[in-house]
Amino acid sequence: MLGELIASILKLIRTGDVQQAQKGIDEIYHTMLKKDAAFFQKIPVGKLTTTLIEDHNYTYGHLEILAELFYAEAELKQAQNSVALSLEYYEKSLLLFEFVDNSSNTYYRERLSKIELIRNKIKDIKRVKG
Repeated sequence: MLGELIASILKLIRTGDVQQAQKGIDEIYHTMLKKDAAFFQKIPVGKLTTTLIEDHNYTYGHLEILAELFYAEAELKQAQNSVALSLEYYEKSLLLFEFVDNSSNTYYRERLSKIELIRNKIKDIKRVKG
């Protein structure tokens, strides 16, 4: 279900309907994680996993949902030419995907593909930024 929702949001971004995409992202934050996007945006990258796991009792499933949302946010920010925010969201998404991949006992090829995709996007942004 989450995959389909994210795919529809990414399609909205590709077609230029960024307002609808943001609305869809915000709805997923509220329905699946019971918090708004600003709550997660305020958490620094270095404290992301400890804050969510230790302070808020998030599971690997929650972290994977959040990683997908951060990825969608990064794509949205990139479409809006907000490179710095896009990079921040990609980095948070990558951190969460890697954390779940290293910590859980589940193997998903899709997760590994997403990790590689995000790494390449981060490299591209950093290369262009100089």
